[in-house]
Amino acid sequence: MAGARKDRGFAGPEGEAAPGPRGRGWAARTVRVLRPLARSKPVRVVRNYGRNRGPLLAAGLSFHATFAAFAAVWLGLAIGGLVVGSDPALREAVLEFIDRSVPGLIDMGSGGAIERSVLQEIRVIGWTGAVAAAGLLWTALGWLAAARAAIRTIFGLSRTNRNPFLLRLQDAGLGLGLGIAVLVSSAITVVGTQALGLFQPYLTSSAAEVAAAALGLTVTFAFDTLVLVSLFRLLAGITIPARRLLGGALVGAVALTVLKALGGQLLVGAARNPLLASFAVIVGLMIWFNLVSQVVLMAASWVAVGARDDGVPLGEEVPTDRPSPYLERPSRDAR
Repeated sequence: MAGARKDRGFAGPEGEAAPGPRGRGWAARTVRVLRPLARSKPVRVVRNYGRNRGPLLAAGLSFHATFAAFAAVWLGLAIGGLVVGSDPALREAVLEFIDRSVPGLIDMGSGGAIERSVLQEIRVIGWTGAVAAAGLLWTALGWLAAARAAIRTIFGLSRTNRNPFLLRLQDAGLGLGLGIAVLVSSAITVVGTQALGLFQPYLTSSAAEVAAAALGLTVTFAFDTLVLVSLFRLLAGITIPARRLLGGALVGAVALTVLKALGGQLLVGAARNPLLASFAVIVGLMIWFNLVSQVVLMAASWVAVGARDDGVPLGEEVPTDRPSPYLERPSRDAR
């Protein structure tokens, strides 16, 4: 009787219930359906991101970014104020660009961590200002160093062995370049807005608003693409084919643009929480930087998986006990 029950699928070899023919058929069909999904590139990107501790790295980057953002704004406006101080429209465009990139950092009328009146008084004068500038510069460069380590970890690469002093100089140059990119992006926004004003008599108010919003998103998208390319290629020092590099940067830029477009709605929950009312701005900034860091590292994982699919050597990899099943494309035999 026991043998008959086992043959009919009622009992397993150890007395446990075993799936019958119908159960085994359903499970086999499910595996066949899910197997191509598990081998798809998006799934392998997410698994590579998790395997290399992406969420933990993003949390560390967001912690660094919370302090580095204040330092970068102070330094950028103190130095860039020499350029934008005489042009109120350009200065306003710079502040609006920063507000779009980091909602809640500058008080543009709806609350923020830094009041605009304070930003207008920033100057680097005397030894006190120079010492403060040096300390803030070191803080801002700390985020770039952390980003370099995190991106290389997502790629499965070891830490760079370059001279630390030269790396700091490179980071300072990259930071200066990004600051110039902010000025250029803001100037393009000003010029574009003025150009739209020429067509205002031929546009309705709603059409003019849509055109201005589209211009802002386009400039933001181009800036984010440039930033991601700079982080992956220049900051992390990884030699990546242009097609793979640009593809991953575009994917990340799309995600960042959508995130910035929805930034106010994403952070409104933290501001309304009564338990966080006294420090809602800081909590909101940390949530924002965490989301941005996750997108940046996920884009890095996209580039890493794509490069490995092409068989591109990326550099000296971290030795592991077992090969990663997420970076390599499955062979035809395995399919």
